[in-house]
Parts: sequence; C-alpha cells; structure tokens
Amino acid sequence: MDNSGDTLKKSSEDVIYSLQEKVNRLYLYRDHYFENHKIEDAIQKNSEIEKKLAEILGDFKENESSVAECDRASKEAENLLSKAVKLDPKSVEAWNELGECFWKNDELKKATNCFEGALKEQKNKISLRNLSMLARQESSKSRDDLIKNIEKGLSYAKEAVQLDTHDGLSWAVLGNAHLSSFFGIQQNPKILKQCLSAYSQAEKDIVAKSTPDLHYNKGITLKYEEEYELALESFNKAALYDPTWEQPTMKERQLVKYLNEINELVSTCGKMKAKRLQQILQSIDSKQLGPYGGGSYTSTTTQQTVKLDEISLNTLKSGLNEEKVVLGKVVCTVHNEDSVPFTFCLVDKVGTCVVVTVYNLADGKGVIIGNSVAIPEPYVTDVNFTYKENKYKFTLIRVETPLVMVVNSKKVSRDLQAGVQMSIFKKFD
Repeated sequence: MDNSGDTLKKSSEDVIYSLQEKVNRLYLYRDHYFENHKIEDAIQKNSEIEKKLAEILGDFKENESSVAECDRASKEAENLLSKAVKLDPKSVEAWNELGECFWKNDELKKATNCFEGALKEQKNKISLRNLSMLARQESSKSRDDLIKNIEKGLSYAKEAVQLDTHDGLSWAVLGNAHLSSFFGIQQNPKILKQCLSAYSQAEKDIVAKSTPDLHYNKGITLKYEEEYELALESFNKAALYDPTWEQPTMKERQLVKYLNEINELVSTCGKMKAKRLQQILQSIDSKQLGPYGGGSYTSTTTQQTVKLDEISLNTLKSGLNEEKVVLGKVVCTVHNEDSVPFTFCLVDKVGTCVVVTVYNLADGKGVIIGNSVAIPEPYVTDVNFTYKENKYKFTLIRVETPLVMVVNSKKVSRDLQAGVQMSIFKKFD
C-alpha cells in the first residue's frame, strides 16, 4: 500500500498549526518591537512587519490546498466555538474567542453576551477590557443611557486593572474610560488627572507604551488640562511610534495653530483698532459686576458665601485667586477646531489682555465682542514655553462652568451649561 501521499505532505492540521505559530510570532514581534529597536527605527517597523507577513503569505500559497480547507473551516469557526461553549461552558478562552468573532462581525450584543459568559466562569482581564470598550461603544437613546454606559465601562476597566496591576493595556483602557467620562458626563479637571494617572501606569508596560494611541489619548488629555507643552510632546511621540499615522500630526498642527492665534490675539488685544479699543476700555465700569458688585457671591462648589474684591488682570497670580473677581470686555473669540473649550480674549480697563477658556458650555452658546464679563475666583495659568522655535507667553483663565460668569451685569442662565459629547480615537481600543 502506497503511503507516499501521507509521508510527503503534512496534514492540513499541521500546516495550519505551523502557520498560526508564525502569525503569533509576528504579533509578538510587533508588540515588543521597541524592546529591541530604537524609536528612530519606527519608520521601518511597518515595512519590516509587511516583509515578514509577505513571507507568511508565501507559505500560505505554498500550502494552498491545506489552507483552503482551513479557510472553509474558518467560516464555521463561529459555529464551532458556539458548540465548544455548549460542550464546555466553563471554557473562558472559548467564550472570549467567540466574543471576538461576533465583535469583528459588528454583532456587539452577541459579543457582549460572550464576554459576560466568560466572566460568569472566571474573572479575567480580557473579558473585562472588552466589556469596558463595548459598553462605551453602545448607542444611547438618552443622556441617562449615555451616563449609564460610560459608568459601566469605567467599572469594567477598574476591575481589569485590579486583576493585574502590571498590565499596561488594562491601564490604557482605564485611562480611556475616564476620558470618555470627561467628554460624555462632565468636563471636570479631576477626571483628567485620573486619566493621566492611568496612562502613566500604562507606560510602565513596554507593550502598552509602544502603542501610538496611548500617547495620542494622553495628548488629548493634556490638551484639555491645558498642559500645552506636554500635549504637543505626546502628539509628537505618538507620531514617532507610528510615522504613517496622520492623526497625531494633525492634532499637533491644530494645537500649534490654536496657540499661535492666542499668542497673536492676546498681544494685539484681538487685533482691535486703537480707537475702538479705547472706546471699549472707557466703557468698562464696576457696575457691570452685577450681583458680584456687592462684594460677595455664593460659591457653586461649597454653596457658601464668599467675599470678593475686584482686582485688575495684571495682578492675578498663578493658580486659584480666592476672594477675587475680575471684570473686562470681550475683544475677540479664538477659533478652535474642537468645540471645547470656548475661547475668547478679555481686556480690562487698564488695557491688560488675557485669554479665557470656558468648559461645559452648551453648543452654539458663548459671548461676543463687546460683552462685559465678570469672573469670580479665577483660576490662572501663566503659559510660557517654546516648542519647535515657537514661543508661547500669555495668561490664561480657566472657567469650569459658565454659570459662575456674569455677562453684561447678569448671571449666566442655566441653558448655557451642557455636557459636550466627544470621542477619543480608538486605534486599538
């Protein structure tokens, strides 16, 4: 009996196993690339991976008949995995693999059920990470639904980290979950600090640190924390880790443009002509403090009465200026590619000009040139740094909610406050 067909040709199972091992090694090479290469080599990373992939594809073609057989079987993978979890409902790996199959086919509800099925058998970080991402991707019919989904995603991410505090990918997912909370629920600076703390932990893991989206999302976080120099450096680092990815470079360019415009508008008082500027300065009157003219106001955070003294913009100190109030007029608004924050320049009666950023402002709302604006207990940042030969130097007042402002002698109405929904970039998340 001639068995040459069996001895000269590997079984299709052996071929597929061999090819799978090569694919696994390629993933390992990709994820740990920067353990053995400098960041300057990043430009070659994709081409080197493509070269290795081409070799694997060559092997696929050499064993086309075996692969074709497997390819037909792969179409039944979903059915096989479904049977696998029925035969062995305790197989966490099978549940997770089935969930991945459904996710790739955009069957998100089925994917969620699978990852939840895996969790019923055993707490594991893979299921928790995936559920965190899926919860945040779930469509919301109302704001209450949105908040519920974001909080659910945050809870799953925290659990994943608790299971393995050394896993950088879990920390990155937690950072992204916090960032979703900032964008979708409330633009609170405390949340940004939680994001940065999680991203900092993620960077301790070489695999997570090598993913450009970690640095991109960190850059987004730093931008909204108004740490502009660090934000630009993070966008630049994301671009270095993947020079073929245009998004970080675009965000860096947009932020540079925004800062350049602020620089110019602050230094020229909104490019306002001297005569018009003089008219505006002369029209500033302490009566425009409105309810703050009585020397006190009720804090929105503590609900306590706070004493207020009016001071000029040039006497502001860095940080929180307690028991102080400033008054000025709007000389211009600053174009921002993103809707958050609303940005304008304010000049006081002695001619000092600063930039003001307002968060949690309803879409389409804001102030216009000529409006008088009073801000109690202003939080101030003195921006002063150089980036790629561009020098930035200006004073910035951050307003967390428009409700504290007095515009044209009147407190701002509640319809000006809203949570602005935004999204982070999900290259890998």
